Amino acid sequence: MAYRALTEQEAVEYVKALPGLFTEGATLVSSEIGDGNLNLVFDIREEATGKSVIVKQALPYARVVGESWPLTVDRARIESEALRLQHKYVPDLVPEVYHFDQELALTVMENVGDHIIMRKGLIEGNRYPLFAKQIGKFLAHTLFYTSDLGASPYDKKALVGTFLNPELCKITEDLVFTDPYENAPTNDFNPLIQKEVEAIWENKPLKLEIAKLKFDFLTRAEALLHGDLHTGSIFITPTSMKAIDPEFAYYGPIGFDIGAVIANLLLNYAGQHGLQKDQGERESYREYLLTTVEDVWNEFVSQFVQLWHKQAKERSAHVEGLWQSYVNRLIQDTAGFAGCKILRRVIGLAGVADLNSIEDVQVRAEAERLALAIGEALILGRHNLEESTDITDLVRTVTARFYQEATTV
Repeated sequence: MAYRALTEQEAVEYVKALPGLFTEGATLVSSEIGDGNLNLVFDIREEATGKSVIVKQALPYARVVGESWPLTVDRARIESEALRLQHKYVPDLVPEVYHFDQELALTVMENVGDHIIMRKGLIEGNRYPLFAKQIGKFLAHTLFYTSDLGASPYDKKALVGTFLNPELCKITEDLVFTDPYENAPTNDFNPLIQKEVEAIWENKPLKLEIAKLKFDFLTRAEALLHGDLHTGSIFITPTSMKAIDPEFAYYGPIGFDIGAVIANLLLNYAGQHGLQKDQGERESYREYLLTTVEDVWNEFVSQFVQLWHKQAKERSAHVEGLWQSYVNRLIQDTAGFAGCKILRRVIGLAGVADLNSIEDVQVRAEAERLALAIGEALILGRHNLEESTDITDLVRTVTARFYQEATTV
């Protein structure tokens, strides 16, 4: 079947023809639930039983912009293969892939519809006590087993070739590491923070650190990254978590994925300025978020280092002192990438609802200024970080200064 974008009815007929998914003659209904950024996403379910699957089809362009921004549909293969590999290592944390169609750039997978998008849950003020342990496991296992620590050198290098993803990497290179730091046409920010944005464009020490981080992203093929691991790519309940949408997967620096998770927790932290009006509730929820940041890092390190000691295949990995040096570099990478992710979401294309849903544009601008200050501090201060508490102490310091300056204006 030659490539074409499927209609809802065509998606239903396609799934009906796949053996083993639904009973023969079942009445199926479909709804298109894509977020509007890149793909078509159909929720197809059997009316009688409620059983359902997700059909995700890559479009040959970025849906958020339109046909003027063409994209390869090979990203569907990347995503399908990444999901299968991640499911191999953490089957409880990734949806199962049932079928992939190369010609239609289409994946049929497990529906995790009993979960909600984590970003939505955080905006609503929900707390997820198991999240840090779950995402720590996801990060530790998927990154360890696809790195030179956990994979044979032959398998790892073959995987690097399998997951070459130049077009989507270029999106990251531009939208995370380049465009927000200059007057680029893709930028989309609140006009009320024009002064702060222009100060970032003119901040030479900051731009130098971001350039270093970009070159790390370009050149360090450490492990297979999810590549876009934000709270909109995590489905969650109080007891379960599923990481989805790894179409940006490629081999890059380990700290990028960890930094993406932490950045999105901190974007919600900044957004609490406008999301929660009660000061006591706001401070309590912010402390929960900062504790979660610490726990995410600590869980990742604990599980990653256990895997290192028990299963590292590379002999030099067992040289005394190497793992401590490696982890120390990782926290600094993580903080730097987190800072870039924060700045990009405030200044560049595709912001986040944690900030954009604040209705009062003045209050939103204040939250955005706090986010920018946190992002800058993480990037410029990353070389002084050794523990997770160093990250959260830095955030508290920036926040205290932010409110102190606000009261003196």
